[in-house]
Amino acid sequence: MQPIVRSLLENDLYKFSMWQALLHSHPGAQTEYAFVCRNTPVYPLSELKTDVERELDHLCSLSFADDELSFLRGLRYIKSDFVDFLTVFRFQRKFVTVTAENDTLQIVATGPQVHVMGFEIFVLYIVNELYCRRLSSPAVIDEGRRRLHAKIAMLREFSREPARVHPFEFFDFGLRRRFSGEWQEEVVSTLARELPQYFKGTSNVYLAKKFQLTPIGTMAHEYLQSYQSFGVRLRDFQKVALENWVQEYRGDLGIALTDVVGMDAFLNDFDLYFAKLFDGLRHDSGDPVVWGEKALAHYAKLRIDANSKRLVFSDGLDLQAAFSLYRHFADRIMTGFGIGTNLSNDTGITPLNVVMKLVSCNGQPVAKLSDAKGKTLCNDETFLAYLRQVFHHPVI
Repeated sequence: MQPIVRSLLENDLYKFSMWQALLHSHPGAQTEYAFVCRNTPVYPLSELKTDVERELDHLCSLSFADDELSFLRGLRYIKSDFVDFLTVFRFQRKFVTVTAENDTLQIVATGPQVHVMGFEIFVLYIVNELYCRRLSSPAVIDEGRRRLHAKIAMLREFSREPARVHPFEFFDFGLRRRFSGEWQEEVVSTLARELPQYFKGTSNVYLAKKFQLTPIGTMAHEYLQSYQSFGVRLRDFQKVALENWVQEYRGDLGIALTDVVGMDAFLNDFDLYFAKLFDGLRHDSGDPVVWGEKALAHYAKLRIDANSKRLVFSDGLDLQAAFSLYRHFADRIMTGFGIGTNLSNDTGITPLNVVMKLVSCNGQPVAKLSDAKGKTLCNDETFLAYLRQVFHHPVI
């Protein structure tokens, strides 16, 4: 059977953008990333240990091909010295360990951040695809195609609605929890062919290159979390992280993630300077309507025309939820919708809800204080309580 990882380019764009920024600003950071499955699988994930080990061995044998490096070099925000780094980059197997414990998998990547941060997405889609292989059948794929065509029909029906100020645009964010590489490729190519007026890109850089699509993504939680350990006053970590992002990208990749310590604390830091410099905000936890209204009120308070900004929604979306949010906001601000599992793993099988998150940096705990119950992640309750105190974040 073919290895699951086809290319080192088959990673989410925001991994490359964060990788470059952290390589330039904090190349010596030491980190630990840990795998977590948030739901109950139909069979123990521990049964996949041997297969996961084999796939990681394969991953660590790969390097970037010349045409892949050329593609990255062609993105105006990717700098030549970062591509030079990737030219000689190889994942090191010694930095990632896999153990089976209590019917689940413990997968931990520990080492220099610029050498281990890239493991996350590969680990997640390796586990997902191995898990789904045991549950796959021709009937499952047929159901996936039926659901995909139903989505296309839904979008064509949606096109009959009255026009709003800003257009409807959605993207594929489904790499990490996809059913398989082959299935994600079929979904992305079908949407690109059938609905180019709505489908505007994918986070999967490999598929963006293959199908000449726009790669989509800016930053994830780990980027901002890392700054909790970088020697700045904890109260200022978001402002320093955003400032370094501005200096790295000079106007590109301007969508900021808001829920590392909650939307309210984020807006306290997102002053007129940042609100003008960033193109918009990304939602990833909590009530999306409440979040969006807070963003609009913030822009209004700063006397910024919200029609020049964008809200990107990416928290467990399906098309119906995206349509509802679009109807609510599209006459007041540009929107975008990153749809993940509901595109890449909607086949009738209950998908795994897996993550691999940064848990420590430079020997210190880091944390995310989500706006939704169940998404807060930290291994140190003392640090979590301190972070809540500093940012006045309620226990959810």
